[in-house]
Amino acid sequence: MEGARRRGLRLRAHRVPVDARGRTTVWFSGGGTGGHLYPGLAIARALVRIRPDVCPYFIGALRGIERDVLPKTEFAHTLLDLHPLYRPKVWKNWRTLRGAVGGWRALSRLGRDLDPQLVVGTGGYASGLTMLWAWRQGIPVVQHMGDAYPGITARLSARFTSQAYLGFPEAADTLPRTGCEYIDTGNPIEPPPDIHPDARSAREKWGFPASARVLLVFGGSQGARALNRAVAAWIDAGIPRDLCLIWATGKGQYTAFQQYDRPDVRVLRYLDPIADAYAASDLALVRAGMMGTSELSAWGIPMILVPLPTAAADHQTKNADVIARAGAGVHLRQSELTTERLDATVRSLLGDAPRLSTMADAARARGRPRAAEEIARRISQFLGSAATP
Repeated sequence: MEGARRRGLRLRAHRVPVDARGRTTVWFSGGGTGGHLYPGLAIARALVRIRPDVCPYFIGALRGIERDVLPKTEFAHTLLDLHPLYRPKVWKNWRTLRGAVGGWRALSRLGRDLDPQLVVGTGGYASGLTMLWAWRQGIPVVQHMGDAYPGITARLSARFTSQAYLGFPEAADTLPRTGCEYIDTGNPIEPPPDIHPDARSAREKWGFPASARVLLVFGGSQGARALNRAVAAWIDAGIPRDLCLIWATGKGQYTAFQQYDRPDVRVLRYLDPIADAYAASDLALVRAGMMGTSELSAWGIPMILVPLPTAAADHQTKNADVIARAGAGVHLRQSELTTERLDATVRSLLGDAPRLSTMADAARARGRPRAAEEIARRISQFLGSAATP
């Protein structure tokens, strides 16, 4: 059944979308995680707004988040049976090789149908194969690289990339100097409104006193178990009297922590819309993923950063280091996340208004709320120059 379903997905995806005929086709390839997929979606939508003649087409992997997300979007797509490199279990890499061979053939068939003029890579193993295929066909390649330390796919493919749009300017220090133009754009996010909501009114929407201090806690769409356990233990021990929490546990962990919901602690599966939480918050306790930290920076919210220690190439630790050095956050390792340390850190920050204000200013200085539009404009300009004989 699973094999048949996968074959069906591939067959449906190979049909040429009607609206692609007679238009400039741009492939977007990336996924596996939301940090690689959602930037591509944001860029594609911004590109269509300024270039209605462009038809974005997404290439992803069957085993990534794109399998669930892309069918709900407005974009045509192909999902390939691709696999990452299995480092600890090297005997499984036959799947990687088989998937790459089959994926290459599928890309060749799809390329004959759609004739892409440009490939935009947004990270992950699916993007690596697609960008390599495009380079071998003489199709220009550009990339979005979201982390302070780009992954191995981004670093290797930079050697045949024309432009790379950096979520963290510090990433340029780790990338090869091979002719690729590295451009500091920031990460594509949903920007804050031009006029920020009033914080006191935003707190009242959550049922909090207008004068309360608010800590926002989230660990991504699936949650962060270490953060959730630490927050639960902290509540049991006693949080500051004037502090209120907006706590998104993640869908899979909500039932384990929902009993902590009360007037000063709002426990939710996820935050949608998250803007209501940002508007009410003075401080955030979060992982150090590129999208969450970019959104917090754009809103000017200081951060307590607890990187995921098992993230690929420890890239979240590098993100946290960069943000802490910029003065926008405090880097707290997961091994240091005790009830006592968390309580002391939050009390210290919220009790020092000048420091918190300086951190908020530093966060805003790093924020790039119009990154998607900037990247789309650069892609549009690149398409124009690429089309010129």
